[in-house]
Amino acid sequence: MKRLKKIALGILVLLVILGIAATIIVPEKLDKKFNTVTLHPPYSVSAKAQQLYNSLNFIADMHCDALLWKRNLLQKNEQGSVDIPRMLEAKVALQAFTIVTKAPKNMNFDNNTGDTDQITLPFILQRRPINSWFNLTNRALAQCKALHAFEEKSAGTFRIIKSSAGLRQYISDKQKNPNMTAGFLGIEGMHALSGKIENVDKLYDAGVRMMAPVHFFDNKLGGSAHGVSKGGLTDFGKQVIKKMQEKNMIVDIAHSSPKLIDDIFEISTKPVVSSHTGVQGTCQTVRNLSDKHLKMIAKSGGLISIAMFKPATCDSTVASSVKAIKYCIDLVGADYVALGSDFDGAIEIHTDITGLPLYVEEMLKVGISEEDIKKVMGENVKRFMLKNLPPK
Repeated sequence: MKRLKKIALGILVLLVILGIAATIIVPEKLDKKFNTVTLHPPYSVSAKAQQLYNSLNFIADMHCDALLWKRNLLQKNEQGSVDIPRMLEAKVALQAFTIVTKAPKNMNFDNNTGDTDQITLPFILQRRPINSWFNLTNRALAQCKALHAFEEKSAGTFRIIKSSAGLRQYISDKQKNPNMTAGFLGIEGMHALSGKIENVDKLYDAGVRMMAPVHFFDNKLGGSAHGVSKGGLTDFGKQVIKKMQEKNMIVDIAHSSPKLIDDIFEISTKPVVSSHTGVQGTCQTVRNLSDKHLKMIAKSGGLISIAMFKPATCDSTVASSVKAIKYCIDLVGADYVALGSDFDGAIEIHTDITGLPLYVEEMLKVGISEEDIKKVMGENVKRFMLKNLPPK
C-alpha cells in the first residue's frame, strides 16, 4: 500500500513538473512557430532612403497582435516582430496594439464558423487570469491590462495614447526626449463584447480606442468576409457602431464582408479606417478592399492601412505592399494611406518592425514623392488621431 502511495505521489509530482514546463516552453514555441518573417534583420537600405527615414518625425503602424502572445515587450525578443526596444530602434512613434480574443480551428480565408476556438488552450498555458480562459471580454481586458503593465514598468519609454490631448502631450515630450514610443489599443472582432453593449464602456475604460466589428467568423454584429453568411450589420451592430462613435472610438472595417462595410458607411457619422488591408486592384482576395470601398474610406476622411503579408499583397515582398500603397495613392490621394502591417498576427510578415526603412526605399523606387512618403509612414495617422480620438 505504501509503495502504491509513493508511486501515485511520484506520478502527481511528475505531472505538476510537466505542467509547469509546458507553461514555460509551449507559449514561446508557439510564438516562434506562428510569427515569422520573410526577410530577417539586420536590414540595410541606400543612404538616400536611410536619410529620409531618419528625417521622419512621426512613424506609425495601425495593426499589431503582439498582446496575444506571452512575450515581455520591454525586452528585445528573438521571436515575433514587435517589442518596445525594436519600436525605439525603428523610431516608431505610435503602434496600434490590436487585441484578438477568439480564432476558429482550421481557420481559412473563405468559410469559418465561431463554433471552435484555438485561443483557449494558449491562454491557459500562458497562465493568463483564470477569468479570461473562457470569457472573451475578460480576454480583451487581460490584454489591455498587460499593455498598461508594460507602460508602468517602462520607466517612461512607453506610453499608451487614449486622447488627442494625450497624443499632443506625447508629441511635445518626444521632441524633448526622442527615446520614447507609444501605442494605442484596438479590438479585432467585437465578439469581445460577449453580446453586451455595456461592454463597449468596459473596453473604453480599459483604454480601447478602435474596434473592428468582426474577425474571421460572423458574430452578433454582422458578417465577416471569412464567415458563412457574408451578411450585413445587425440591429445590435448598429447600436454598437452608434455608441462607439458617440464615444469617439474608431470604427475599423478590416475583415468585414462587403455588405457589412456598406451598412457601416450607411449609418456612420465619422471617419472609418481599415487597420490592415490589401486592395483588390493589386491582389484579388476575399479580405481585400474594392475601389468602391477605398473611395468610401477616403471620402469619410479615414485611413487605408496597407498590410505586409502575402495573403493581403499576393507576394512575400516589401514591393508587393508598396504596390498596393501606390495604387491607393493614385486612386484616392496620399492623405488617406497608412501602414497596417499585421505584425505578430500568426502569419509570415515581410519584415519585422525594424525593416520599415525598406518601405521608404521601395516607395522612392516607384516614384512616390518624399512628401507623400512622410504621410504614409505616419503623418496621416498623427493627423487622423489628433482629430478623431476623444478630446481628453
